[in-house]
Amino acid sequence: MPPPVHPGMTTHPGPAPTTATLPVEGAVLTYDVRGDLASTTPDRPPLLLIGAPMPATGFATLASHFPDRVVVTYDPRNTGRSTRDEPTAAVTTAEHAADLHALLAALGRGPVDLFGSSGGAVVALGLVARYPDDLRTLVAHEPPAGGLLPDAERLAAVQADILDTYDREGHGPAMARFIAHVMHRGQVPADALGAPAPDPAMFGLSAEDDGRRDDPLMANLRGGGARDGVDVEAVGRAATRVVVGVGAQSGGPTDGEMAARSGYALAAALGVEPVVFPGGHNGFLGGEFGQTGEPDAFAATLRAVLESPVPS
Repeated sequence: MPPPVHPGMTTHPGPAPTTATLPVEGAVLTYDVRGDLASTTPDRPPLLLIGAPMPATGFATLASHFPDRVVVTYDPRNTGRSTRDEPTAAVTTAEHAADLHALLAALGRGPVDLFGSSGGAVVALGLVARYPDDLRTLVAHEPPAGGLLPDAERLAAVQADILDTYDREGHGPAMARFIAHVMHRGQVPADALGAPAPDPAMFGLSAEDDGRRDDPLMANLRGGGARDGVDVEAVGRAATRVVVGVGAQSGGPTDGEMAARSGYALAAALGVEPVVFPGGHNGFLGGEFGQTGEPDAFAATLRAVLESPVPS
């Protein structure tokens, strides 16, 4: 099946994806390959586009800008078409990294290039730390690694409150708190937990509790993905070229949104200059989930990064 076309999406001709499944410990992953894996070379490896918990459908527009590359996308465990044995349990960065490592082993064409956005960037950084030979180039776009920030304890407290709200009231109230949390600019204020709870209706969400507790984003939060930091020493030791991306509209290192501030903090810790990508946190989206960033300019920036010389 070709990727879905959404209003406002910019697409280019390219191969339709083939879909496969991969059993891993405690889950079954579903992934898509656009192009012929056998045609890849060490100098032109597969390009993976990942999020967490964003499923493969979130990368349809971005993938369409790389018809000349073999592009691989997947649904993380408990997201989209992928399943897991315990859908209400926490999912850690280590588990996601192990899943990704298994997927790369199944592809058998590594080391690969990888673009990871948001939670996908955190997962990819965990992959580099644990499996340093898996990636040639990693573009980590706005990783929400709160442990790198000076207000890490307050961030962790707010995220714990979001999970408490989820367990107590369900998806809508918790997601309203989460959206307000990630949109906040600058450090978390000392009185953040005492602030009035946002109305879910402000974000088109229902305040009614449907009784479900299998939301993949909440599972990732429960696993600490946005609370923990990054093993900077391990990432720095790896042969992988790590490029840190931040959104032009996401704010700066002190006055930005949490994911942007984390990106700047990571770049500083690694001793690299961040690459500023067009748009904000959703800059690559072309209509997916009702959101449109600046996908053409974003893809052009990503291509320039990927095609720049890889240090030997």
